[in-house]
Amino acid sequence: MQISLSTALLGALALLADPSAASSKPQHQHQPQTTLTLWVPSSQPLPNPHTLPSTTHATLSALRAAYDAPLTAAGSFVFRNVTPGSYLADVHSATHAFAPLRIDVLARAPADDEGEAGGGLVVRAWETYRGNDWDNKGQEVPRSGGGFAVRALGPREYFVERGSFSILSILKNPMILMGLVSMVLFIGMPKLIENMDPETRAEWEEQQKSNPMSSLMGGGAQPGANPMGNFDMAAYLAGQGAKKDDAEPASSKGGKR
Repeated sequence: MQISLSTALLGALALLADPSAASSKPQHQHQPQTTLTLWVPSSQPLPNPHTLPSTTHATLSALRAAYDAPLTAAGSFVFRNVTPGSYLADVHSATHAFAPLRIDVLARAPADDEGEAGGGLVVRAWETYRGNDWDNKGQEVPRSGGGFAVRALGPREYFVERGSFSILSILKNPMILMGLVSMVLFIGMPKLIENMDPETRAEWEEQQKSNPMSSLMGGGAQPGANPMGNFDMAAYLAGQGAKKDDAEPASSKGGKR
């Protein structure tokens, strides 16, 4: 009897010294928890989820919580004892890439006085991507198959295929196409002019003479002759053209004498 009284006295003194010690354990036990399931559907580009390597796993990460779930034989990831919060779900695989999900585990409002059901947890999911604003939610993923489906983006590529030589890739170059068109015009135009009848050719030559561009290019004097062909640009820049022009009147005067 004395031992039980002393034990009760010590327990009362401990509660007086630290009142939060008695309330911490019940709060932890009554914190709502739920089970979250993510599963991989059989669709392109992953027709068979069972072909994923055994090291494939999924993670739920938040600011102060993190969960990890391996790939089960049924092709799903089961997270147990998930507390309320907002999480980022990622599927890590060595062969395929998956779209991340935003998972919100929300607590329902408690039951009111009118008898409406309440309490428990509500789980919702949205597709997202890294670098996106957390408040900017994407397309909501409906619950199906007892959980949420994660979408496969495609197989991972660790090597870049070396580009092969192709003639079509050269012909697709705009500069090559312009050169080919210019070559065809340069070779084909003289042959087209030669095959014209005399009346059409004479009319075409008259049009070329009246064209101001043809006179600038030397087409007004003689067909096929370029008046700038004998012009020496280097001598003109050196000043020899001016001295030659000055010497012509003197020689002409000397000839008249």
